Amino acid sequence: MGAEEPVMSRTHFWMVLRFRVLLLFPVIVVLAIWPGGGDAAAQEEEYEPIDSTVCADCHEASRHGSAFAEEVSHSVHDGVECLDCHVDRGTVPHSPADPDFHVGCKGCRTCHDDAAEEYQGHGRARIGECDDMPHCSDCHGSHDILPSSVSRSTTHPTNLPATCGKCHENLDITTKYDILIDHPIQIYARSVHGQATRGGVYVAATCNDCHSTGGTAHRILGPGSQESSINHFNIPKTCGQCHKGVESDFWEGIHGQLVARGETDAPVCTDCHGEHGILSPDDPLSPVSGSKVAEMTCSPCHESAVLNEKYGIRTGRLTTFIDSYHGLKSKAGDTHVANCASCHGVHRILPSADLTSTINPKNLRRTCGECHPNISEKMATTPIHGVGGQGLRTPVADVVAKIYIVAIAIIIGLMILHWVIDLIRHLINITKKRPQILRMHIDEVVQHALLALSFVILVISGFALRYDQGFMARFFFGWEGGFEVRGITHRAAAVLFITTIFWHVLFLFSPRGRKFAKDMMPIPRDFQFFLRRLLYNLGFRRQRWECVQRFNYVEKAEYWALVWGTVVMVITGLMLWFDNWFIQFLPKGVLDVALVIHFYEAWLASLAIFVWHFYSVIFHPHVYPMNPSWITGHMPEEMYEHEHPGHLEEARRETEKVIEKRIERMRRRNGEDEGFGKASSEKKTDES
Repeated sequence: MGAEEPVMSRTHFWMVLRFRVLLLFPVIVVLAIWPGGGDAAAQEEEYEPIDSTVCADCHEASRHGSAFAEEVSHSVHDGVECLDCHVDRGTVPHSPADPDFHVGCKGCRTCHDDAAEEYQGHGRARIGECDDMPHCSDCHGSHDILPSSVSRSTTHPTNLPATCGKCHENLDITTKYDILIDHPIQIYARSVHGQATRGGVYVAATCNDCHSTGGTAHRILGPGSQESSINHFNIPKTCGQCHKGVESDFWEGIHGQLVARGETDAPVCTDCHGEHGILSPDDPLSPVSGSKVAEMTCSPCHESAVLNEKYGIRTGRLTTFIDSYHGLKSKAGDTHVANCASCHGVHRILPSADLTSTINPKNLRRTCGECHPNISEKMATTPIHGVGGQGLRTPVADVVAKIYIVAIAIIIGLMILHWVIDLIRHLINITKKRPQILRMHIDEVVQHALLALSFVILVISGFALRYDQGFMARFFFGWEGGFEVRGITHRAAAVLFITTIFWHVLFLFSPRGRKFAKDMMPIPRDFQFFLRRLLYNLGFRRQRWECVQRFNYVEKAEYWALVWGTVVMVITGLMLWFDNWFIQFLPKGVLDVALVIHFYEAWLASLAIFVWHFYSVIFHPHVYPMNPSWITGHMPEEMYEHEHPGHLEEARRETEKVIEKRIERMRRRNGEDEGFGKASSEKKTDES
C-alpha cells in the first residue's frame, strides 16, 4: 500500500494499448455485423484517460511549422498544459466532438472568468445566436498568444486593424449581416489615426479605443445600445478619452448643450470629422479643412429647412457666406482666409447672444482682430454675411446694388432692342431683294415650321425632366403643377412631330415629293464635293468646286440624319410612353436600353441642329443673318448662286413656272384678259 506504483512509460503505454485493440478487434467485428451490435459496442467502448504529455505524439507541428510546445513556451500561456484548454480531448480515442464546444472560446472561459462574463456579444451578435461571432482565438490567436504590449501580438495597436479586418473586410460577412460601412479598415489606414499608428505612435486611436465599452474590448456594442461607446450621445466622451480639452469645449458649446439634452439631430464629433477616415484639418480633402468646412460640414445642417425651422436659425447662411469677400476668397483657393470656424469657433460654438461667444458684439473686435490687427470697433461690427439685398449689408451697399441692377436691365435691354431692330431690317431687306429663287412651296414651309416648333418643344420639355434642377427646367416648369404640364407638353409635341412626319411621307408620293426624294439621294459626286471643299478650305486647292445639284452634301447629310433620328426617337419614345403595355412582351432591360438611346439620341439631334444646321442656314458668312426660305419659301438669287451655282438655271426655270401658274390663277380669279396676263408674264422675273 505504501509503495508507489511505477509510472508507465510512453512506449509501454502504446504497446499495451495496441495489444488491447488486437484482442478486442474480433469482438468489435462481430458486434458491428450483428443486428444492433454496433450501437451496443459504441456504448460499451472504453476511453483511455490521457494527460498532456502524450499530445505531441500525434500533434507534432502547428500551422507555423513549429512544435506546439515551443509556441506555447513563448506565449503568454507558458506553463499551461494542453488539456487545460482542450478539456474535451482528455481520452484516447477522443470523445465525439461537441458542436457547441469551441476550444478558442469555451476553453478560454475555464480560466478567464472576468473576460468570459464581459464577452457576451460582439456588435449586434450574441453568443449562441450568431455562428460567425468571433471567438477568443479569432482575435488573440491560438497557441502563440502574446500580450497586447508586444509588437507581434494580434491585439497590439499596430496589428488591431488587420485583426478586425479579417471579419470587417470580409464581403461575405459584411453582406450577410448588412454591415453598411464599406471597407472600414482600408479607410482607417488612410486616416490621421491610421497613419499615426503605422508611424509608431501607439497611443493613437485604433479599433478598440473607440469601439470598446467600459474600458474593455470584450464589450463591443452596436451604436443602438445606450451603453455603446459609439452611441450618438456617447461619442464626445469616447473621443474625449484622447482629446480632453476638445471634449470640454464641445460640451460648453451650443452643439454639446443640445446633445446633453437629448437632441438626436445635434452634431457630434463624427458628424463633422467623419468616422474611420478622419483627416487632419490641414489636409485639403478633410471636411473640416478651411476650403471645405463651409460647404461640406456646416451647410448640411445650417441649410436644412427642417432644422432651421426647429431651432429658429436664419436661412441662406451658406449662400451669403460664399458671396461675401471671405467666401469668394475661399472658393478661389485661399486657405488662410476666414471660414466658419475662424469666426464662430471650432468646438466651443455659441450663439451671438452669449456673452462669451466669439461673435457676441462685445467680442467681435477681438475675433476679427486675429486676422485684421487694429481693426476699429465700427468695422468689426459690420455684418459679414449677405449679398443680394437681404438686409445684412450696410444700407448704402444695398442702394448701390439696386442702382446697378436697374442700370444693367436698362443698358443691356436697349442694346438687345437695338440689335433686334437691326436684325429685323436685314431680314426685310433680304426678303425684298430681287430677283428671288423659289426654294420651298408653301406646304413645305409649313412642314418645316411644324417640325421646328415641335422639335424645340420636345428638347425643352425633355431635358427639363432629366435636368430638373437646371435653369431651363426651373424657368419653364418651376412653378406648382409645372411637372405635370411638362409631361403633357412633351407628349403633345411628340404627337405634332409624328403627325408632321406622316404629312412629309405623304408628300413624298406626290410628283414634287418624288423629285425631292430623288434629288436628296446621295451620289458619288457628293463625296467628291465634300473632299474637294475640305481641301479648298484647308488651303490645298486654289479653286472652289461648285455644287451643280439642288441639294449639296451638307443638306443631304442633315436630311438623312433627321430620318434616322426620327425613326429612333419615335420608336424609343413610344416604348417609354406606353411602357406598361410593352413590358408585357419585352424584358425590362429592353426598356432600360430604350431610355438610354432616347436620351443620348436627343443630345445627338440637338447638337447636330445647333452645330451643323444652324451654321449652314444662319451663321455662314454668305447667309447671315439667315436664309429666309424657311419663312417665305424664297431666297435671294445671289445667295442661291453662291451655294448652288451649277443648279441656278434650273432653279430659275422652276421659279418662272411657279410664277406663271400663280399669275394664271390670279387672272382666272379676277377675270382679266389675256393681254394683262402677257404683260404680267413679261415682268415675272423682276417680281420674283
